[in-house]
Amino acid sequence: MTFSKGLNATGATGTRLRLSGGECPYSGMCVTCLDGCVGLCEVGKSAVRAKEVLYPQPFGKITAASEKDYPVDYSHFNIMGTAVGAIGLEADSDKAIFPAVNLETTIGAGAEKVKLKVPFTIGAMGSTNVALNNWVELAAGCAISGVPLFIGENVVGMDPNSEFKNGRVVNSPGLDFRVKAFRDWFDGYATVVVQANVEDTMLGTQEYAIDKLGVDFVELKWGQGAKDIGGEVKLNTIERARQLKSRGYIVLPDPDDAVVEAAYKAGAFTEFERHSRVGMVTEESFHARVAELRKLGAKFVSLKTGAYRAADLARAIKFASDAKLDLLTIDGAGGGTGMSPWRMMNEWGIPTVYIQALAMQMLSKLAAKGRYIPTVSIAGGFTLEDQAFKGLAMGAPYFKLVTMSRSPLTAAMVGKNIGEMVKSGKVPNEYKKYGESIEQVFILAEDLKKRLGGKYGDLPVGAIGVYSYFERLAQGLRQFMAGARKFSLEYITRDDLVALTREGAEITGIPYIMDNDKEEVEKILG
Repeated sequence: MTFSKGLNATGATGTRLRLSGGECPYSGMCVTCLDGCVGLCEVGKSAVRAKEVLYPQPFGKITAASEKDYPVDYSHFNIMGTAVGAIGLEADSDKAIFPAVNLETTIGAGAEKVKLKVPFTIGAMGSTNVALNNWVELAAGCAISGVPLFIGENVVGMDPNSEFKNGRVVNSPGLDFRVKAFRDWFDGYATVVVQANVEDTMLGTQEYAIDKLGVDFVELKWGQGAKDIGGEVKLNTIERARQLKSRGYIVLPDPDDAVVEAAYKAGAFTEFERHSRVGMVTEESFHARVAELRKLGAKFVSLKTGAYRAADLARAIKFASDAKLDLLTIDGAGGGTGMSPWRMMNEWGIPTVYIQALAMQMLSKLAAKGRYIPTVSIAGGFTLEDQAFKGLAMGAPYFKLVTMSRSPLTAAMVGKNIGEMVKSGKVPNEYKKYGESIEQVFILAEDLKKRLGGKYGDLPVGAIGVYSYFERLAQGLRQFMAGARKFSLEYITRDDLVALTREGAEITGIPYIMDNDKEEVEKILG
């Protein structure tokens, strides 16, 4: 099996080989490297553009995810159905129908809960342009779908209009806008969450969100599945680079260096890189920060951790248990990001199935000791309802949510783009067969028009895209659950899955398909 694609050429970085199909499988280079080639591959282009070739392109207009073919993923497992019974509803064919499946759930360690219409959350969308440019659509779509939206790292620091006093934020129109965009469409379900990394904590982002914006749900961030370094973006002017450096960020190359300034003005390069620092986690500082946030007024505190080594996963689970956090999100390698070093996205970290399997071992050990187990969400490449069911089943009873990022953002972008085309009278041929108005092209637009009444006219069309996407996921998930005869989320179990490979069974503890139900089969056959 080939685990990694695009070793020396990939569409992500705009590189290709001179010999199509004539590459060395180990190095990825052309079998014959020709003197005279202009260097279109990763190696060749790096000789000209150096570290610029590290990142997926074009920045600010794309999201990216790993193209590595991991040895075991969720496609190595199948969902089991049954012909008998119903759990959560009366075993009556007129009552146990898939539209009756209950997908509502909650987040919260205490009596007060955040209600969700569906078992999904949106992983933190940070300061990248692709998130900002589609934020109104994404936020409104999440609000009307009952899905929590996490505002990611560096939004305050990246806001050109943020104001600071003694190094702490006192005004951030950018963060205000993101919170308001969700709240404008809030209808009783879900909430908006503000995340913080090292620089956010230094700048007082969460203090500002709690005190000035009334945000009551905050998240600490240890990283993400796409990379094990701090967040990064590109800056297209030297003035912007200097502003971010003055706010405490690492900016490369140094915009205050005279040689760099001269090279920039000469057109040698057009972009600077802004990098965040890596965190230095300690148990004492973690608990101190959680206590501080709660004292400030946070009703809900969560932690998101990336695809680090097993010992760090154990730390995340243990700390979250001891602090009685409301939510722990575990992000496996292979998911998505707005910007990460491309090879790191493919070759770093524990992939999602593996990290969920490790987490189950650790959570089970704590549960056996009677320790508190927070609500846990799994992230890392989830897009459709079958994957969601598998993530919930493999993680039962501890994983109660699935976190996604790229796919809802895609729904927002596509909805926005199609909406603009429809309004301009240029309906794409793929959708023209349905009609030439928003209500004809978007199948659920009329439902929203009826539900929202007079507010419907203000709803961004991209939000209809997000809502429609989640409605598709919800119906698909209900169908899988009804087939398994599980009519509410709490009844999903690991027994609802089988492994199609011995390796998948060994890694996860999910039974191999040929060993499944063996004892019951023997009883039935007598």
